[in-house]
Amino acid sequence: MTSSIISADIAVAAATPAATPAFRTPRSIDRQSFDQYSRTDHAWDGATRWSGMEEQKSGGRRLLHRALAAAIEQQFYVLPVVPRGKTPAIKSWEDAATRDPQQIRAWFDQRPYNIGIAVGRSGLIVVDLDEAHGEPAPPAWAGARNGRDVLARLAHAAGKSVPDHTYTIQTPTGGIHLYFRQPPGTVFRNTGGTLGWRIDTRASGGYVVAAGSVRREGYYRVINRAPIAPLPAWLADALAPPPPPPPVAPIELPRGRAGAYVRAVVEGECRAVTEAATGTRHRTLLRAARILGELVGGGVLDESAARAALNQAAARHIGVDHCTAHDIARTVADGLAYGRRRPRQIGPSCT
Repeated sequence: MTSSIISADIAVAAATPAATPAFRTPRSIDRQSFDQYSRTDHAWDGATRWSGMEEQKSGGRRLLHRALAAAIEQQFYVLPVVPRGKTPAIKSWEDAATRDPQQIRAWFDQRPYNIGIAVGRSGLIVVDLDEAHGEPAPPAWAGARNGRDVLARLAHAAGKSVPDHTYTIQTPTGGIHLYFRQPPGTVFRNTGGTLGWRIDTRASGGYVVAAGSVRREGYYRVINRAPIAPLPAWLADALAPPPPPPPVAPIELPRGRAGAYVRAVVEGECRAVTEAATGTRHRTLLRAARILGELVGGGVLDESAARAALNQAAARHIGVDHCTAHDIARTVADGLAYGRRRPRQIGPSCT
Protein backbone atom coordinates (compact mmCIF):
# COMPACT_ATOMS: atom_id res chain seq x y z
CA MET A 1 0.00 0.00 0.00
CA THR A 2 1.45 3.38 -0.93
CA SER A 3 1.74 6.24 1.50
CA SER A 4 -0.86 8.26 -0.39
CA ILE A 5 -4.55 7.49 -0.17
CA ILE A 6 -5.40 9.51 -3.28
CA SER A 7 -6.75 7.83 -6.38
CA ALA A 8 -8.04 9.32 -9.61
CA ASP A 9 -10.61 6.57 -10.06
CA ILE A 10 -13.08 8.24 -7.67
CA ALA A 11 -14.56 11.35 -9.27
CA VAL A 12 -15.55 14.29 -7.11
CA ALA A 13 -18.13 16.75 -8.37
CA ALA A 14 -16.72 20.28 -8.56
CA ALA A 15 -16.55 23.24 -10.90
CA THR A 16 -14.04 21.32 -13.04
CA PRO A 17 -14.58 17.69 -12.02
CA ALA A 18 -11.85 16.23 -14.19
CA ALA A 19 -9.21 18.34 -12.50
CA THR A 20 -10.35 17.78 -8.94
CA PRO A 21 -8.32 15.30 -6.85
CA ALA A 22 -10.11 12.87 -4.58
CA PHE A 23 -9.56 10.66 -1.59
CA ARG A 24 -9.40 6.91 -1.79
CA THR A 25 -9.73 4.82 1.35
CA PRO A 26 -7.86 1.52 1.01
CA ARG A 27 -10.30 -1.35 0.54
CA SER A 28 -8.35 -3.81 2.63
CA ILE A 29 -5.68 -3.78 5.28
CA ASP A 30 -3.47 -6.81 5.80
CA ARG A 31 -1.71 -7.95 8.94
CA GLN A 32 1.32 -5.80 8.17
CA SER A 33 -0.76 -2.66 8.66
CA PHE A 34 -0.49 -3.13 12.41
CA ASP A 35 2.50 -2.30 14.55
CA GLN A 36 4.54 -4.70 16.63
CA TYR A 37 2.16 -4.51 19.57
CA SER A 38 -0.83 -5.65 17.56
CA ARG A 39 1.11 -8.36 15.80
CA THR A 40 2.35 -9.95 18.99
CA ASP A 41 -0.88 -9.73 20.96
CA HIS A 42 -3.62 -10.70 18.52
CA ALA A 43 -4.62 -13.05 15.74
CA TRP A 44 -6.12 -11.27 12.74
CA ASP A 45 -9.40 -12.86 11.63
CA GLY A 46 -9.16 -11.78 7.99
CA ALA A 47 -11.90 -9.14 8.10
CA THR A 48 -12.19 -6.01 10.25
CA ARG A 49 -12.52 -7.51 13.75
CA TRP A 50 -10.48 -9.43 16.24
CA SER A 51 -11.77 -12.78 17.29
CA GLY A 52 -13.77 -12.52 20.51
CA MET A 53 -11.80 -15.22 22.28
CA GLU A 54 -8.46 -13.65 21.50
CA GLU A 55 -9.69 -10.21 22.47
CA GLN A 56 -10.94 -11.50 25.81
CA LYS A 57 -7.60 -13.14 26.40
CA SER A 58 -5.20 -10.37 25.49
CA GLY A 59 -7.18 -7.26 24.57
CA GLY A 60 -6.20 -5.43 27.74
CA ARG A 61 -2.51 -6.18 27.24
CA ARG A 62 -2.66 -5.11 23.58
CA LEU A 63 -4.35 -1.83 24.46
CA LEU A 64 -1.81 -1.15 27.20
CA HIS A 65 1.03 -1.71 24.74
CA ARG A 66 -0.59 0.56 22.17
CA ALA A 67 -1.15 3.27 24.79
CA LEU A 68 2.50 3.07 25.88
CA ALA A 69 3.64 3.24 22.25
CA ALA A 70 1.51 6.33 21.66
CA ALA A 71 3.05 8.05 24.69
CA ILE A 72 6.67 6.93 24.37
CA GLU A 73 7.24 6.56 20.63
CA GLN A 74 4.82 9.17 19.28
CA GLN A 75 5.01 11.55 22.27
CA PHE A 76 1.21 11.82 22.49
CA TYR A 77 -0.57 12.70 25.72
CA VAL A 78 -2.72 9.66 26.51
CA LEU A 79 -5.98 9.25 28.41
CA PRO A 80 -8.23 6.23 29.02
CA VAL A 81 -11.49 6.01 27.08
CA VAL A 82 -14.34 3.74 28.19
CA PRO A 83 -13.95 0.17 26.86
CA ARG A 84 -15.44 -0.18 23.37
CA GLY A 85 -16.57 3.44 23.54
CA LYS A 86 -15.57 7.01 22.67
CA THR A 87 -16.06 8.81 26.00
CA PRO A 88 -13.18 9.70 28.37
CA ALA A 89 -13.11 7.39 31.38
CA ILE A 90 -11.72 10.07 33.72
CA LYS A 91 -12.73 13.56 34.78
CA SER A 92 -10.65 16.58 33.74
CA TRP A 93 -9.22 14.39 31.02
CA GLU A 94 -7.25 17.14 29.25
CA ASP A 95 -5.26 18.02 32.36
CA ALA A 96 -4.92 14.37 33.39
CA ALA A 97 -3.66 13.13 30.00
CA THR A 98 -0.06 12.02 30.32
CA ARG A 99 3.02 10.51 28.72
CA ASP A 100 4.09 8.94 32.02
CA PRO A 101 4.34 5.15 31.51
CA GLN A 102 3.65 4.46 35.20
CA GLN A 103 0.33 6.33 35.13
CA ILE A 104 -0.65 4.74 31.83
CA ARG A 105 0.01 1.29 33.25
CA ALA A 106 -2.03 2.13 36.34
CA TRP A 107 -5.00 3.03 34.13
CA PHE A 108 -4.79 0.26 31.57
CA ASP A 109 -4.01 -2.51 34.06
CA GLN A 110 -7.47 -1.92 35.54
CA ARG A 111 -9.64 -2.42 32.46
CA PRO A 112 -9.25 -2.81 28.66
CA TYR A 113 -9.73 0.90 28.09
CA ASN A 114 -9.71 2.36 24.63
CA ILE A 115 -6.94 4.88 23.98
CA GLY A 116 -7.55 8.60 23.78
CA ILE A 117 -5.15 11.29 22.61
CA ALA A 118 -5.39 14.83 24.05
CA VAL A 119 -4.94 16.59 20.74
CA GLY A 120 -4.03 20.12 21.77
CA ARG A 121 -1.62 19.06 24.51
CA SER A 122 0.10 16.79 21.98
CA GLY A 123 0.70 19.74 19.65
CA LEU A 124 -1.68 18.34 17.05
CA ILE A 125 -4.67 19.23 14.92
CA VAL A 126 -6.72 16.28 13.71
CA VAL A 127 -9.01 16.73 10.70
CA ASP A 128 -11.96 14.34 11.00
CA LEU A 129 -13.52 13.38 7.66
CA ASP A 130 -16.79 11.63 8.37
CA GLU A 131 -19.04 9.47 6.24
CA ALA A 132 -22.51 10.77 5.33
CA HIS A 133 -24.28 7.92 7.16
CA GLY A 134 -27.35 8.43 5.01
CA GLU A 135 -27.48 12.22 5.34
CA PRO A 136 -27.82 13.98 1.97
CA ALA A 137 -25.27 16.67 1.22
CA PRO A 138 -26.54 20.27 1.56
CA PRO A 139 -26.92 22.30 -1.64
CA ALA A 140 -23.50 23.96 -1.22
CA TRP A 141 -21.90 20.50 -1.34
CA ALA A 142 -24.29 18.78 -3.76
CA GLY A 143 -22.80 15.57 -5.11
CA ALA A 144 -20.36 15.11 -2.25
CA ARG A 145 -20.62 11.75 -0.51
CA ASN A 146 -18.57 12.41 2.62
CA GLY A 147 -15.98 14.63 4.24
CA ARG A 148 -13.25 13.26 1.97
CA ASP A 149 -15.04 14.59 -1.09
CA VAL A 150 -15.52 17.97 0.57
CA LEU A 151 -11.84 18.25 1.53
CA ALA A 152 -10.87 17.36 -2.04
CA ARG A 153 -13.04 20.22 -3.30
CA LEU A 154 -11.57 22.64 -0.77
CA ALA A 155 -8.04 21.70 -1.81
CA HIS A 156 -8.96 22.13 -5.48
CA ALA A 157 -10.45 25.58 -4.80
CA ALA A 158 -7.25 26.58 -2.97
CA GLY A 159 -5.10 25.34 -5.84
CA LYS A 160 -3.49 22.74 -3.58
CA SER A 161 -3.23 18.98 -3.47
CA VAL A 162 -5.29 17.01 -0.97
CA PRO A 163 -3.21 16.98 2.24
CA ASP A 164 -3.19 13.23 2.79
CA HIS A 165 0.56 12.65 3.04
CA THR A 166 0.47 12.44 6.82
CA TYR A 167 -0.21 9.96 9.61
CA THR A 168 -3.78 8.75 9.08
CA ILE A 169 -6.28 6.65 11.03
CA GLN A 170 -9.47 5.01 9.76
CA THR A 171 -12.34 4.73 12.24
CA PRO A 172 -14.60 1.68 12.62
CA THR A 173 -17.40 3.45 10.72
CA GLY A 174 -15.25 4.50 7.76
CA GLY A 175 -14.21 7.99 8.85
CA ILE A 176 -10.69 9.31 8.35
CA HIS A 177 -8.51 11.13 10.90
CA LEU A 178 -5.66 13.15 9.35
CA TYR A 179 -3.03 14.13 11.94
CA PHE A 180 -1.12 17.43 11.57
CA ARG A 181 1.34 19.40 13.68
CA GLN A 182 -0.02 22.68 15.00
CA PRO A 183 1.74 25.75 13.64
CA PRO A 184 3.45 27.79 16.36
CA GLY A 185 1.95 30.96 17.72
CA THR A 186 -1.76 30.21 17.28
CA VAL A 187 -4.12 28.35 19.60
CA PHE A 188 -6.57 26.38 17.49
CA ARG A 189 -9.87 25.16 18.92
CA ASN A 190 -12.23 22.33 17.97
CA THR A 191 -14.53 23.04 15.04
CA GLY A 192 -17.63 21.37 13.66
CA GLY A 193 -18.47 22.06 10.04
CA THR A 194 -16.28 25.17 9.82
CA LEU A 195 -14.34 23.79 6.86
CA GLY A 196 -17.36 22.14 5.26
CA TRP A 197 -19.96 19.42 5.41
CA ARG A 198 -18.92 16.30 7.38
CA ILE A 199 -15.56 17.81 8.38
CA ASP A 200 -14.73 18.46 12.03
CA THR A 201 -11.40 19.28 13.59
CA ARG A 202 -9.95 18.55 17.01
CA ALA A 203 -7.30 20.75 18.60
CA SER A 204 -6.99 22.45 22.00
CA GLY A 205 -9.81 21.17 24.19
CA GLY A 206 -10.32 18.10 22.02
CA TYR A 207 -9.37 14.45 21.94
CA VAL A 208 -9.51 11.60 19.44
CA VAL A 209 -9.67 7.84 19.86
CA ALA A 210 -6.35 6.32 18.83
CA ALA A 211 -5.31 3.40 16.66
CA GLY A 212 -5.77 -0.01 18.25
CA SER A 213 -8.96 0.98 20.07
CA VAL A 214 -11.99 -1.24 19.56
CA ARG A 215 -15.70 -0.55 19.24
CA ARG A 216 -18.66 -2.75 18.44
CA GLU A 217 -18.36 -1.78 14.76
CA GLY A 218 -14.68 -2.68 14.53
CA TYR A 219 -11.38 -1.04 15.39
CA TYR A 220 -9.33 2.09 14.71
CA ARG A 221 -6.49 1.28 12.34
CA VAL A 222 -3.50 3.04 10.82
CA ILE A 223 -3.82 3.38 7.05
CA ASN A 224 -0.89 5.74 6.47
CA ARG A 225 2.25 5.59 8.61
CA ALA A 226 3.81 8.71 7.14
CA PRO A 227 5.33 11.17 9.62
CA ILE A 228 2.88 13.74 10.97
CA ALA A 229 2.97 16.68 8.55
CA PRO A 230 2.70 20.37 9.44
CA LEU A 231 -0.80 21.77 9.01
CA PRO A 232 -0.95 23.25 5.48
CA ALA A 233 -1.07 27.04 5.47
CA TRP A 234 -4.36 27.17 3.55
CA LEU A 235 -6.01 24.97 6.19
CA ALA A 236 -4.46 27.00 9.01
CA ASP A 237 -5.94 30.17 7.50
CA ALA A 238 -9.38 28.56 7.23
CA LEU A 239 -9.23 27.32 10.84
CA ALA A 240 -7.74 30.43 12.44
CA PRO A 241 -9.86 31.47 15.43
CA PRO A 242 -11.85 34.69 15.05
CA PRO A 243 -10.35 37.85 16.53
CA PRO A 244 -11.31 38.49 20.13
CA PRO A 245 -14.21 40.87 20.70
CA PRO A 246 -13.42 44.40 21.90
CA PRO A 247 -12.96 44.64 25.64
CA VAL A 248 -16.05 45.29 27.72
CA ALA A 249 -16.24 48.67 29.40
CA PRO A 250 -15.98 48.52 33.20
CA ILE A 251 -19.32 47.68 34.75
CA GLU A 252 -20.79 50.44 36.89
CA LEU A 253 -21.74 48.89 40.23
CA PRO A 254 -22.94 50.15 43.60
CA ARG A 255 -20.26 51.13 46.07
CA GLY A 256 -19.38 49.07 49.09
CA ARG A 257 -20.08 45.42 49.75
CA ALA A 258 -23.06 45.28 47.40
CA GLY A 259 -20.89 46.25 44.45
CA ALA A 260 -18.20 43.76 45.44
CA TYR A 261 -20.82 41.01 45.72
CA VAL A 262 -22.32 41.73 42.28
CA ARG A 263 -18.85 41.94 40.70
CA ALA A 264 -17.92 38.54 42.18
CA VAL A 265 -21.11 37.00 40.78
CA VAL A 266 -20.53 38.46 37.30
CA GLU A 267 -16.88 37.39 37.19
CA GLY A 268 -17.63 33.90 38.49
CA GLU A 269 -20.42 33.26 35.99
CA CYS A 270 -18.41 34.62 33.08
CA ARG A 271 -15.44 32.47 34.05
CA ALA A 272 -17.70 29.38 34.10
CA VAL A 273 -18.95 30.24 30.60
CA THR A 274 -15.44 30.68 29.23
CA GLU A 275 -14.26 27.37 30.69
CA ALA A 276 -17.36 25.35 29.76
CA ALA A 277 -16.70 22.18 27.78
CA THR A 278 -18.58 21.10 24.71
CA GLY A 279 -21.76 19.41 25.85
CA THR A 280 -22.18 21.77 28.81
CA ARG A 281 -21.69 25.08 26.99
CA HIS A 282 -25.36 25.94 26.33
CA ARG A 283 -26.52 24.97 29.81
CA THR A 284 -23.68 26.93 31.47
CA LEU A 285 -24.33 30.06 29.40
CA LEU A 286 -28.08 29.92 29.97
CA ARG A 287 -27.57 29.56 33.73
CA ALA A 288 -25.12 32.48 33.82
CA ALA A 289 -27.49 34.68 31.83
CA ARG A 290 -30.37 33.78 34.16
CA ILE A 291 -28.34 34.67 37.26
CA LEU A 292 -27.18 37.97 35.81
CA GLY A 293 -30.74 38.62 34.65
CA GLU A 294 -31.92 38.32 38.25
CA LEU A 295 -29.44 41.05 39.21
CA VAL A 296 -30.65 43.17 36.30
CA GLY A 297 -34.22 42.71 37.51
CA GLY A 298 -33.14 43.75 41.00
CA GLY A 299 -31.74 47.01 39.69
CA VAL A 300 -28.12 46.38 40.68
CA LEU A 301 -26.71 45.50 37.25
CA ASP A 302 -27.15 47.23 33.91
CA GLU A 303 -28.59 44.91 31.27
CA SER A 304 -26.36 46.09 28.42
CA ALA A 305 -23.28 45.56 30.61
CA ALA A 306 -24.46 42.07 31.58
CA ARG A 307 -25.09 41.18 27.93
CA ALA A 308 -21.68 42.46 26.83
CA ALA A 309 -19.87 40.54 29.60
CA LEU A 310 -21.63 37.27 28.71
CA ASN A 311 -21.03 37.70 24.98
CA GLN A 312 -17.33 38.29 25.59
CA ALA A 313 -17.07 35.29 27.90
CA ALA A 314 -18.71 33.03 25.31
CA ALA A 315 -16.81 34.38 22.29
CA ARG A 316 -14.14 31.68 22.44
CA HIS A 317 -16.79 29.06 21.68
CA ILE A 318 -17.80 30.55 18.33
CA GLY A 319 -16.92 28.13 15.54
CA VAL A 320 -16.39 25.25 17.97
CA ASP A 321 -18.61 22.24 17.35
CA HIS A 322 -21.20 24.20 15.35
CA CYS A 323 -21.54 27.05 17.87
CA THR A 324 -22.38 30.40 16.21
CA ALA A 325 -22.59 34.01 17.38
CA HIS A 326 -26.35 33.82 16.76
CA ASP A 327 -26.64 30.81 19.10
CA ILE A 328 -24.80 32.70 21.84
CA ALA A 329 -26.83 35.89 21.43
CA ARG A 330 -30.10 33.97 21.56
CA THR A 331 -29.09 32.01 24.68
CA VAL A 332 -27.97 35.19 26.45
CA ALA A 333 -31.22 36.95 25.56
CA ASP A 334 -33.33 34.02 26.77
CA GLY A 335 -31.46 33.74 30.06
CA LEU A 336 -31.53 37.46 30.81
CA ALA A 337 -35.24 37.65 30.06
CA TYR A 338 -35.99 34.71 32.34
CA GLY A 339 -33.88 36.12 35.17
CA ARG A 340 -35.38 39.60 34.94
CA ARG A 341 -38.77 38.13 35.81
CA ARG A 342 -37.26 36.83 39.06
CA PRO A 343 -35.40 39.87 40.42
CA ARG A 344 -32.79 39.31 43.11
CA GLN A 345 -32.64 41.93 45.81
CA ILE A 346 -29.33 42.64 47.54
CA GLY A 347 -29.94 42.35 51.28
CA PRO A 348 -28.71 44.72 54.00
CA SER A 349 -25.78 42.45 54.76
CA CYS A 350 -24.30 43.30 51.36
CA THR A 351 -24.67 47.06 51.62
